[in-house]
Amino acid sequence: MTTLPTFEFAVHDERLAIARLAADAAVPAWARGAFVTASRTRAELSIVCAQQYVPAGVQHDRDKVAFGIVGTVPMTSIGILASLCGALAAAAVPVFVISTYDTDWLLVSASRFDAACQALAGLGHRITGSLPA
Repeated sequence: MTTLPTFEFAVHDERLAIARLAADAAVPAWARGAFVTASRTRAELSIVCAQQYVPAGVQHDRDKVAFGIVGTVPMTSIGILASLCGALAAAAVPVFVISTYDTDWLLVSASRFDAACQALAGLGHRITGSLPA
């Protein structure tokens, strides 16, 4: 069994929303803020961005808080997300995961922020930052 490294997680400082648009929709101009992702499949276009910019008529889920692993996570890493998501699942914290070239982000509901912090700290990880307003 391999021992997984411990990480520092930085809490992103704005609340996020996860929006769903039609698969053929253009990436909207309102997809902005300091954290923005767009993922397209044949079934949908998903946008994650600062919740304050998502129009009321768009299907979305609000009040998400992002925990990002500080530094670069090698793409050859094995079991990291399984370990993190397992700890969050055991704490009854739903998670939406986003991976970038350098690192991984765990988005959780603001209402489960404290439980997520405790679950990650329970694995030996450090959390920097606080629940964004």
